Amino acid sequence: MSSSCSGLSRVLVAVATALVSVSSSCPQAWGPPGVQYGQLGRSVMLCCPGVAAGTLVSWFRDGEPRLLQGPASGQGHTLVLAQADTSDAGTYICRTLDGAVRGTVTLHLGYPPARPVVSCQASDYENFSCTWSPGQVNSLPTCYLTSYRKKTVPGDDDQRMNSSAGPWLCPQDPPGTARCAVHGAEFWSQYRINVTEVNPLGASTRLMDVSLQSILRPDPPQGLQVEPIPGYPRRLLASWKYPTSWPHQPHFLLKFRLQYRPVQHPAWSTVEPVGLEEVITDAVAGLPHIVRVSARDFLDAGTWSAWSPEAWGTPSTGPLPEEILAGGQQPVGDQPQLKPESQLQAGSFTPPRPSLQPAPQPLDHRVPLEQVAMLMSLGILSFLGLVAGSLVLGLW
Repeated sequence: MSSSCSGLSRVLVAVATALVSVSSSCPQAWGPPGVQYGQLGRSVMLCCPGVAAGTLVSWFRDGEPRLLQGPASGQGHTLVLAQADTSDAGTYICRTLDGAVRGTVTLHLGYPPARPVVSCQASDYENFSCTWSPGQVNSLPTCYLTSYRKKTVPGDDDQRMNSSAGPWLCPQDPPGTARCAVHGAEFWSQYRINVTEVNPLGASTRLMDVSLQSILRPDPPQGLQVEPIPGYPRRLLASWKYPTSWPHQPHFLLKFRLQYRPVQHPAWSTVEPVGLEEVITDAVAGLPHIVRVSARDFLDAGTWSAWSPEAWGTPSTGPLPEEILAGGQQPVGDQPQLKPESQLQAGSFTPPRPSLQPAPQPLDHRVPLEQVAMLMSLGILSFLGLVAGSLVLGLW
């Protein structure tokens, strides 16, 4: 059994009623009239509705002729169930001395709330949401009070008294779901989330401190496509787009991680592309490949996104396009099928690729490797020069 809270006032009334129900000798109904709630393993007192306190009544279970408690017990209009268990749940009937039915009471049994389990996640720099689940399985009607506030700096009394720090309601959208969202958050601020679980037997609160930097997890990239490159039996071109939930470039950037494998192989190969496309140069000729991609903040805040839906592609098995053959160009590193050796000349070749943003990676990756080698050589020479200079200075 479950219910939702329609607003803060309803929740506060529910909490007050629940607390009164626990402490009073004759608990008030938290839900509809004629319904009472009790805790499993504890004594439960049922009150006959519609009669004054002290009126002698007889108690029966609905549909059973057996007398549970008679007027001679001296219990008046109440029925006490010691250490109630699940078999005690049900409907009870109370009758006055003249045999008239004065009312019925439906008893539901469960447990007081346990602290809910809360987790929060941000899909961008400005918005985050929190979800929760009950800390304990319960059959009692339950609702949640959700709020948040901006955390203050310790010792800053002026900021603590500032209403701009909250608290504010964290709206559940749609109402009654186990999720609330905060919009327009500040990326460099910390927030304290309050999720309070309320049921007829009490309330329990979970406080959780979050910062967008730690809970940032972008949505997966979208529009992943895998295309063969004509004339290259070991190459595939993968391209994708930013998730629509991510703020526009260039203020916020993402980096990407791409995985691919032939469909018959269980192990993934992983690369980290630069930009929104990647040329796979070691595909297995003739086999379909599975490709997926995930994203993360460019400065490593938060965690990687979930993987995108998988896309499939198979390398090209045909000859080079006629316009390429006519140009007398030959690809480097691949041996396309049906390639007329007499018509091709040695040289670099860049296959046609769709226009994507940012600029595509070159097919020939030797240039970046040469640049890296040159930088390493310069670094080594600089280091040796510093050592030699130190020795000369020391001898001097």
